[in-house]
Amino acid sequence: MRVLRFLLEKEFRQIFRDPAILRLMLIMPVIQLILLPLAANYEVKDVLIAVIDHDHSTLSRRMVEKITSSGYFTLTGYTAEYGEALKLVEKDKADIILEIPANFEATLLREEEAPLMISVNAVNGTRANLGAGYLTSILQSFNQQIRQQSLRLPRLPDQPQVEVTYTNWFNPMMNYRQFMVPGIIVILVTMVGSFLTALNIVKEKEVGTMEQINVTPVKKQYFILGKLIPFWVMGQIVLTIGLLVARIVYGIIPAGNIGLLYLFSSVFLLAILGLGLLISTYAQTQQQAMLIAFFLMMIFILLGGLYTPVESMPTWAQTITRFNPVSYFIEVVRMVVMKGSGFNDISRQLGIMGIFAVVLNVWAILNYHKRA
Repeated sequence: MRVLRFLLEKEFRQIFRDPAILRLMLIMPVIQLILLPLAANYEVKDVLIAVIDHDHSTLSRRMVEKITSSGYFTLTGYTAEYGEALKLVEKDKADIILEIPANFEATLLREEEAPLMISVNAVNGTRANLGAGYLTSILQSFNQQIRQQSLRLPRLPDQPQVEVTYTNWFNPMMNYRQFMVPGIIVILVTMVGSFLTALNIVKEKEVGTMEQINVTPVKKQYFILGKLIPFWVMGQIVLTIGLLVARIVYGIIPAGNIGLLYLFSSVFLLAILGLGLLISTYAQTQQQAMLIAFFLMMIFILLGGLYTPVESMPTWAQTITRFNPVSYFIEVVRMVVMKGSGFNDISRQLGIMGIFAVVLNVWAILNYHKRA
């Protein structure tokens, strides 16, 4: 333990001697947690809409007023020709075209149905899908309102009525920040664990101190622990900073036991630090280590369920996600923070993460032994 204490003292001095590492660990999480949730917004507002009104009736004007007063749409064109509206789309001045046919009001009142045409600019698929969904929902609400007010609906006096009510569990106000902030905290902890561990060990190779350490009587397990423990502590500090920023800036307070987050992050950091150590055994320069870590981080983020639900991914992507440790941590953080899940609820993810930690660290140690 005396040898390990000297190694830890040397590592912590090396970390605090480099101001860039301190900024990366302490300032970067705060800035990213403040900026990223503001940019990573699932809400789509100010959708530009152009209306082609061939009817010019009271009903068509009421429908347009309902659409523009919803807060989601901005009317940028009220034309009589489809070609004029299409030019607005080509100039990026309209995202959606709504065409109201002639005799719309008369047809609706006489036949109790009337067609509408919606054309969507699908260059931005997310904006197009959400915008079209909002518009469809508004039109359905308007249709129901008109039918209740004007149309002839045969109804028996004792006919049962179906009333649908719904509630949003765990996120009643559908605040996307409660969904995004926990996931971003996981990404920050992962970056500190994998990037800095890989770069730290590879830096030893570049400056030539790795060879000096290898010829000392320091045992390999003590050397590895001396490298991993400091960044394990730094990862927990980043998690603490993230939870504090989430509470102070966004008012997000974990519904469950915060100790479960630290328990899971302890095992998660062992796995990620093992991954960083594994990268360092293959890379010879910091540039190589950074490129490998960046490649893996892109896979972790895109296939981790941060932006796209895992259930919505193709089957092959869901299979890859099972080998993505970040996806399990994102799932657990959201479960504890939003749902208040307990130990039994996260025991499966904790067990899988333990397997990741053992496999990655053993692999890294064996590979390091071969290099030595």
